Amino acid sequence: MPVLKVRHVTTYRYKQPVAFGEHRMMLRPRDSYDQKLLDSELTIAPEAVDLRWVHDVFGNCVAIAQFAGRGQELRFESVIRLDHSPSNALNFTIEAYAEKYPFTYGADEMPDLSRSIERQYLDPEHEIDRWAKQFLRRDSRSDTVELLASMTHAIHQNLTYVAREESGVQDPVRTLRLGSGSCRDFAVLMMEAVRSLGLAAHFVSGYLYVPEKRHGGRAGGGATHAWLRVYLPGAGWVEFDPTNGIVGNHDLIRVAVVRDPRQAVPVSGTWTGFPSDALGMTVEVEVTDETGPDVRRRARRRGSSAA
Repeated sequence: MPVLKVRHVTTYRYKQPVAFGEHRMMLRPRDSYDQKLLDSELTIAPEAVDLRWVHDVFGNCVAIAQFAGRGQELRFESVIRLDHSPSNALNFTIEAYAEKYPFTYGADEMPDLSRSIERQYLDPEHEIDRWAKQFLRRDSRSDTVELLASMTHAIHQNLTYVAREESGVQDPVRTLRLGSGSCRDFAVLMMEAVRSLGLAAHFVSGYLYVPEKRHGGRAGGGATHAWLRVYLPGAGWVEFDPTNGIVGNHDLIRVAVVRDPRQAVPVSGTWTGFPSDALGMTVEVEVTDETGPDVRRRARRRGSSAA
């Protein structure tokens, strides 16, 4: 299995020294059977006077930093390494009763899934409903996996990816009307679509590994990435990346899993100063395979330039 390394740097800059309030960081990946965290290092400058770790209501790791004094720059650098076990697309087994849609979740699961089935955005003209229903077979019950895979590929093929700089998520109806959006917009669009069909969905924030040979065919590298997961009885939570048409966890490193995207901001916090003091924020993300050709190519290039 590949060993992936993620370096994520977030830097805030100001015109003059400002005071920093509490900051929350969701940068530490979730340990699981398909991704095992090997080591993690978090560096903050200026140094926090207090740093503590908690688990949020979804079990995500959250670091909370407190500061003293003032500064013109605040920098967070996270470096993690993990074993990643990619699953093959569509290579999962679901319960027989859920193989065809529609189906009903078990009574023992519904109390825990109900909030993840609830719609989060208004759809007054039922545009999301109609878009979702086009993937259903009209002559018989639909194959559940085929339904979700078709929806994933349709967004990837028919909508245009745009790296939006604005914070927050675009309303899914607007995404559908524009025919474009960012990875988080596409994730929310598909979440609302599957929820309209009565299926439970979560928003996932993390990273995308893009091998050098695939740089032209993947969107969302070089920054944090977003996708979704859907609960399928027997298979559990299955991941879908509509931005890249990925079914399963291939090249996806999950950090935060939440019900609503506003609950998965990688770095957030407060500062005290004049509004005009803010000069902006920069984010750098690099994901490399320490066991694969990416590292070996870079090593050869460094050797060549040194010579």
